[in-house]
Amino acid sequence: MISPSHIAIIMDGNGRWGLKKYNDRNKGHYYGLLNINKVIEHCIKIKIKYLTLYTFSTENWNRPKKEIDYLFFLFKFFYKKNFNKLNKNNIKIKFIGDLKNIPKDLKIIIKKIEDKTKNNDAITVIFAFNYGAKSELVNAFKNIIKNKTKVYEINEELINNYLYTNNIPDPDILIRTGGEKRLSNFLLWQLSYAELFFINKNWPDFNFFDLKKVIKAFGVTKRKFGGLNE
Repeated sequence: MISPSHIAIIMDGNGRWGLKKYNDRNKGHYYGLLNINKVIEHCIKIKIKYLTLYTFSTENWNRPKKEIDYLFFLFKFFYKKNFNKLNKNNIKIKFIGDLKNIPKDLKIIIKKIEDKTKNNDAITVIFAFNYGAKSELVNAFKNIIKNKTKVYEINEELINNYLYTNNIPDPDILIRTGGEKRLSNFLLWQLSYAELFFINKNWPDFNFFDLKKVIKAFGVTKRKFGGLNE
């Protein structure tokens, strides 16, 4: 049975969960945030080395300002409440995305988190924040051109080196909660050979048993990467 090294998650369904339970989308975001801690602990328990969480997309700016402000407030709340515990548990935290366009106070927090956890090695948790796969690729191609790269030098390895995920292995598994079956502009390059699992539960309800079920299904998958396995 094979084990995954890297799991990526689209944490969908928070708003719908909040509306259904409390008639309040933001309540769903709050409980979804609490679930992040639990899932990180589950991943450490089963020895996952990388966990990437789709936290805020480039398209999320289209949401009402009140909801965006609350999401940013939650991020700061998460940092204040959980940072010491995460650091004590030897968790390395990294952020990917276009961090130039986010509020200055969030940039300061992100830098502190990355600097203080950079030597931790129990698990690397990657928050995709103001992230969009298409803009990541556009940014990579612009930098390749800026560096006056010759056409014959361009290959997959070179492009990988210009992505936000440089030096991070591609995900083995993508999990999307919330019942939808799409990638929503998330890690389009990196997910090219990931196993996809779409879960009919909203993110705040996703638990250890759901994760174990996915790991078990992945463990018996024959990954051929375009070849044959006869």
